[in-house]
Amino acid sequence: MTPIRELRSQPDSNTTVYIQGKVEKIAPLLKRRAYLVRDETGKIWVITNQTNLRVGDQVVIKGQIRYRSIPIANREYGEVYVEEK
Repeated sequence: MTPIRELRSQPDSNTTVYIQGKVEKIAPLLKRRAYLVRDETGKIWVITNQTNLRVGDQVVIKGQIRYRSIPIANREYGEVYVEEK
């Protein structure tokens, strides 16, 4: 298992990781879901095809680290996330 805190230092590495934590929030997407997962070191969004997870569930996710750049007014507001494969 990789602590979530360590994922922030590897943006866009396409490295496969395993994370374990508790689902805190759910965001529906087209044909997919985004889950905010927290462990004792931090939290990260996970994009997945799973639709059966609920707030409070303990999960183990295997996925790849991704980074989405969001430049606004010459500032970077990008976010590191995990995409389940």
